[in-house]
Amino acid sequence: MHQPSIRDLASADPEIANLVESEARRQYEKIRLIASENYVSNAVLEASGTVLTNKYSEGYVGKRYYEGQQFIDPIETLAIERAKALFGVEHANVQPYSGSPANLAVYLAFLQPGDTVMGMALPMGGHLTHGWSVSATGKWFRSVKYGVRQDTGRVDLDEVRQVALAERPKVIFCGGTAIPRTIDYPAFAEIAAEVDAVLVADIAHIAGLIAGGAHPSPVGHAPVISTTTHKTLRGPRGAMLMSDAAHAAPLDKAVFPGLQGGPHNHTTAAIAVALREAATAEFSAYAHQIVANAAALATALADRGFDLVSGGTDNHLILVDLTSKGIGGKPAAQALDRAGIELNYNTVPYDTRKPFDPSGLRLGTAAVTTRGMGPEQMAQIAAWMDQAVKAAADGDEAVLAQIAGEVRDLTANYPMPGWV
Repeated sequence: MHQPSIRDLASADPEIANLVESEARRQYEKIRLIASENYVSNAVLEASGTVLTNKYSEGYVGKRYYEGQQFIDPIETLAIERAKALFGVEHANVQPYSGSPANLAVYLAFLQPGDTVMGMALPMGGHLTHGWSVSATGKWFRSVKYGVRQDTGRVDLDEVRQVALAERPKVIFCGGTAIPRTIDYPAFAEIAAEVDAVLVADIAHIAGLIAGGAHPSPVGHAPVISTTTHKTLRGPRGAMLMSDAAHAAPLDKAVFPGLQGGPHNHTTAAIAVALREAATAEFSAYAHQIVANAAALATALADRGFDLVSGGTDNHLILVDLTSKGIGGKPAAQALDRAGIELNYNTVPYDTRKPFDPSGLRLGTAAVTTRGMGPEQMAQIAAWMDQAVKAAADGDEAVLAQIAGEVRDLTANYPMPGWV
């Protein structure tokens, strides 16, 4: 059952309680490979569900617009100081509600409507909020894009420099949502300096890897850093903005009063707990194991004939092109879910299919690593994926059901925070 207990919820609203319990069981029984998901600790869950949700706290520590902040201010201060210590930054704002509002605050802080922003194109692995056309960031600002080489699947930094010199953006984003390779922060910093742009490192996917020393840090290269607090960092659904001292004031003003009212204090407390956990030796070992598991899973998939964008991975994320398998990403992802393996369909660079029915799959190893799985289990997962994709192409539901049963047998051996 769900842990911490939800007995009062079960009494007050059995319908919702049953759905929560069902979701907890689903998370327990599945192999969860969605690259943006994880399992938080029971301590983070408890912090997220406290009476802190009752309190309004517009403003910042020591400068609130509501009374009764005697305990809220110390909580936010702890979260800020832990973020600064963990990432080695001069300033941290822990109030953004999520990653997209955090990125929007960057625009409000450093751009005027119509100014030029540069980011990785969404089909190449970028994020909607880096200036893509359907996002407010692409509608209200002039957006220019860079991508990856078709032959290597990696960012072409010569192209990045050429576009930057030609377009003179005021802000350059590096990072994204489907990038399996290490980001070269020094090279991006050099380009940004050459065109006098603010370099923003969006580390939402890799924040936990950076905190654990398993990926290079943008600190000292990018004066502004945006991140969510879940994904590999293994915290609640929230976000942070970090920066050097010179960029702190406009960021804070953009978050509040620019975009938001009162912060979600229960989330702030849970962020503080997650940051404390991320500062431990155990978390560092976990971050490195994520990368080792991703490498093992990538190798096992490649050995079974899967085409991997860029040929592999340096982090937690793997992007698979299913073109050679004769099946689209969407039907493959749906079949894999029926087989007990949860991931998402995804566009791959230079995809010839539509975004809602693309050629690829995106997967990551953060959640399975949290549960204690290692390279041996990655090999088994690759074997199941191979069987399931073939079964999906053949319409063989019996094979998918068989795999789902085997998956349940495996996950029963690995404890899950939030379920007992």
